[in-house]
Parts: sequence; structure tokens; C-alpha cells
Amino acid sequence: MKSIIFLMMLTAIATQSNAQKDTFDVVNYTMPQGWDKTVTENGVQLSIKDDGKGSYAAMVIVRSVASNASANDNFNSSWENLVKGTVKVSEAPTMSDMNIEKGWEVLSGHANYTDGATKGFVTLITATGNGKMANVVIMTNTNKYQDEIMAFISSLELKKVNSNQSNNTNQSTNGNSSIAGLWVNNLLETSGYANGYPQYTAGYFRREYLFNENGTYIFRVKNWSAYMKEILFVYETGNYTIQGNQITITPQKGMGEWWSKKDNNTSLWGSRLKSSTYKAEKVTYTFEVKYYSGSNDYALLLDSKKTTERDGTYNGPNSFSYKKWDDGVSKIDNPPGFKAWNAD
Repeated sequence: MKSIIFLMMLTAIATQSNAQKDTFDVVNYTMPQGWDKTVTENGVQLSIKDDGKGSYAAMVIVRSVASNASANDNFNSSWENLVKGTVKVSEAPTMSDMNIEKGWEVLSGHANYTDGATKGFVTLITATGNGKMANVVIMTNTNKYQDEIMAFISSLELKKVNSNQSNNTNQSTNGNSSIAGLWVNNLLETSGYANGYPQYTAGYFRREYLFNENGTYIFRVKNWSAYMKEILFVYETGNYTIQGNQITITPQKGMGEWWSKKDNNTSLWGSRLKSSTYKAEKVTYTFEVKYYSGSNDYALLLDSKKTTERDGTYNGPNSFSYKKWDDGVSKIDNPPGFKAWNAD
């Protein structure tokens, strides 16, 4: 099975199947009949198992993320995060030659793994193209499903990358699926530590970006501190563009307000008191979307190299970090009577 799958990897991306294909993110594929399918914001998993014998197979297509690294660096980081972060691999992967298909540089490798008492075989396909990285991970502890695995690999097809995309602002603006969605930074307020454990007040500091695929965004802030009499609320809209690993955020409209508290309840608003000194500003950030295998989370890291009105005090390259919020539901409620506006 090992040698057969590895040979299939060499031609996987270039081979096209005539069967009806599904699509996830930048990957087209054909799902094996009888397999289970689980779709999340960050990936799609196809799996099957024989409960009587304990045999199984799983194939995961991971949502593409922004990356300005080389194909080799992307494969190595994905091997560390997606493979070695999941199962125990004691050997370096056996690599295939690089494939170049539709603007993507494709690397694949395989190795044996152990997961407790289970022994199996894992294959990783990493595709790098135009500031993005996409991954497919295949794991199995049996040769029972080799026909389905080979058919799946043969069906894989990457969407064509436009080589001129990075030089065209409109294309860049309309192709921002790598960061589209809701990204949040939720910080709970503490009053100190006791016996090594943080002592939380009822307060919180919330910031979030909603990036739309059409190149518009909404930025919001709500600060409710147990040590302040007022609530801070910020609302900003505008446009953003991506060029490689640089994102430029250009506000069209923004405002900040101070509100009174009601019954000292963290979920209630009092009345509007006054405007804040918040000023919307155009900022260009270096950005990275980073995957954390331990928590299965994605983080958007923004590096402005300076303190900004929008993100706060700059304390280094990773000080502005926002977690992907999978359900897309904001944790910030608008004040009573506030009429939200969208960027054009």
C-alpha cells in the first residue's frame, strides 16, 4: 500500500477524474462512496472505519491560509503542525519531486506513524501558490481502503491561480478568502493572582474584525471594565486590500463613544455620554494566518510595527492577534438605537 499511494502522489494533482466532484476552498475532489463527511470552517474530513477490526482511514482537506513562505518551508511547517502535532512520527518523510500545476507548487511526502498502540501510514500534500498554502492529509492503519484512497488522490484538482493576481488591486480585493470571516480578540479583566491563578472581575475587552470577501470590513470594540465608570464602544467600516503578506486597511467611516453602565450589568447599556477621541486611520500590516494544532484554532497575526488607534499598544510582532470565530456570530452587541452602516 505504501508504495502504491506514494506513486499515486506523483501524479495526483495533474490527474483529473470524470466523476462528479465536490469543492472545498481551492480544492476539487471526489468523495468515496460510503464514507462519512464532516465539514467545518477550517476543513473537510472524509473518513471510514471498521469498528469490528479497529481499522480506519481519514482524508482531510485543510482550508488554505495566507503564506509568503517557499513551498519547502510550507511543507515542513505543515508536517510539524498537521502531522507531528497529531500523531507520533519518528522518521523524516519520504518526499516526492515537486509538481507544478496551474500555478501551484505541490510537494508530497509520507511516513509511518504511531498513535498509542495503533500503527499507520500518513501522507501530506502541500500546495503553495500566489501567497497561499493548501494542505491535504491522509492517514490510515490498513490497506483495506487503498482503492478508495487512490481514487480520491487521483480526483484531486487545485483551482487555477492567476499569476497576475498580486499585481491587480481589484483581483486582490475580490479574492480574499484566506482571511474572510470574523476574527476576535477577547480579553477577560483580572484583578491579580492568588495561588498562581488569575482572579477575574466581570470586565472584558473585546475587539473584532469582520473581513468580507468583497474587500470590505467592519471593525468593532467594546470595553467593559470593572474599574471604569463608562463603556467604550467603537465602530469602523472601510476597505482592505492584500498584496502578498501585506494587508492595507483603509477606513471610510469610524467613530468612538462612551456610554454609561446600567445596574453594573456587563450585558446592559446605559445612555450615551459623549464621543471618544478615537480616530480611524489607514494602516498597512504584515500579516500571517497561523494554525495551532493543539487547540485546532487559526489566528490572524497583524504586525503594524507601531501602536495604532485600531489595535492598541504595539508590543512586538505578535501583539495584535485575532482568533478565527467559526460560527461568525459577533460577541459585541451594538448600543441601543445605534444604526450600523456598511462600507461601500
